Amino acid sequence: MNITTFAKRLCLLVPLLLSPAAFAVEMMPSPPQLAAKAYVLMDASSGNVLVENNGDQRLPPASLTKLMTAYIATLEIRRGQIGESDPVTVSENAWRTGGSRMFIKVGTQVTVSDLLHGIIIQSGNDASVAVAEHIAGSEDAFADLMNKTVADLGMTNTHFMNPTGLPNPEHYSSAHDMAVLARAIIHEDPAHYAIYSQKEFFWNGIKQPNRNLLLWRDKTVDGLKTGHTDEAGYCMVSSAVRDGMRLIAVVFGTNSEVARAAETQKLLTYGFRFFETQTFYQKGAELAQAPVWKGSTNQVKAGLAEDLTMTLPKGQLKKLAASMTMNPQLVAPIAKGDVIGKVEVKLDDKVVHSADLIALDGVEEGGIFRRMWDSIRLFFYGLFN
Repeated sequence: MNITTFAKRLCLLVPLLLSPAAFAVEMMPSPPQLAAKAYVLMDASSGNVLVENNGDQRLPPASLTKLMTAYIATLEIRRGQIGESDPVTVSENAWRTGGSRMFIKVGTQVTVSDLLHGIIIQSGNDASVAVAEHIAGSEDAFADLMNKTVADLGMTNTHFMNPTGLPNPEHYSSAHDMAVLARAIIHEDPAHYAIYSQKEFFWNGIKQPNRNLLLWRDKTVDGLKTGHTDEAGYCMVSSAVRDGMRLIAVVFGTNSEVARAAETQKLLTYGFRFFETQTFYQKGAELAQAPVWKGSTNQVKAGLAEDLTMTLPKGQLKKLAASMTMNPQLVAPIAKGDVIGKVEVKLDDKVVHSADLIALDGVEEGGIFRRMWDSIRLFFYGLFN
C-alpha cells in the first residue's frame, strides 16, 4: 500500500485515539453523580477515562489492596519464581492477622493456588500475609515489592504498607490508580483473571461467597474486588464486557455493600449506553511504506507503536478525519522502532491526537554506489524542491 492510499483509508479508519473530553458536552447526557467519595470509569482496551470524580484523590483502599497482592503473585508465577502447587507453610503472623479470613491454620501447608483463591474470592487477610511472606520473606519486604510495582505501572497516587489493606496512615491509593491496576490484571494474565469471576470458594470446611454482588446481578460482570474498613467505607473495582467492549468501574467510599454495587452499576450502564470502543490496527501492523535514501532497500515499512484503539461517544466516528506525514528524506541507516512519521487526528480543524509512525524493520546502509547515486539525486532534489 502506498502512502496516498493509506492516507485515504486513514481518514475513515482512525477516529481512534481521541479523548471523549474533546467532544462538546451537549452531545451526550451528563454522567451520573454517585454517592461515593471518588470514582472512575475506564475503557479497558484504550485506557481512556470516560467518567471521573476525585479520581486522583488519595484514599484508603481497604481490601482493594489485595488486587496488587494477587497481581504480584501471578506475576511471580508467570516468571517461574513460584509455582501454583508450591506448598506455603502458614506462619503464626499470618494466622493471627485480623479482619476477613480464609481460616488457614498455623503450621499447616497450603498451596499458592489455594491461597490465591482465598485472597481474591474470600478476601483473606491471613492468605495475603502468607503469600507475601512466601514471596518476599516478610510483609515489609513485600510492601517494598508492591511499591516498586506501583512505580512500574505508573500508579502515581498509591503507596502500600501491607498486603492486606488494613489501615495505616501511609497506605493509600486512588480510583484512577486502581483502574490502571485492574487493566493490567485483565490484559496481562487472562488465565488467572478467571478467578475473579468465581462466586464462592470452599476451604477448611467453610464456603465463603465473593462479596462482589454484581456477579449475581449482572451476567456481564466478571470481576474484580471489594473492600471495606470504617475509614475507607465500602469500595469496589468491577469490570464487565458487553458486545466486545470491556469497561472498568472503580468506586471509593460508599456507605454500604448494597450502595457500592448500585453505584458501580450506574457507571457501567452509562458507559455501555453512550460509548463505543474499536481497535482498528494493532501495534506492529504494516500501514504504509516510506521511501529510503542510501539504504540496502529503497523502502521501509511504517506502523504504529501502540494499538490504534479508541473509546468515543457513540455516533461520533464519522466526524473525525486523519492524515499521515512521513519525515522528509529518510536516510539509512534506520533502526527498527525509529520514529519516521506522524498520524494526526482532527475534529474540524483542531488536532485532537497525534501518534508516531515507527519503522517496523531496520534498513542498513546500501553499498557505496547506491550511496553515491542517492547523494547526487538528493542534491538535485534539494535544488528543485
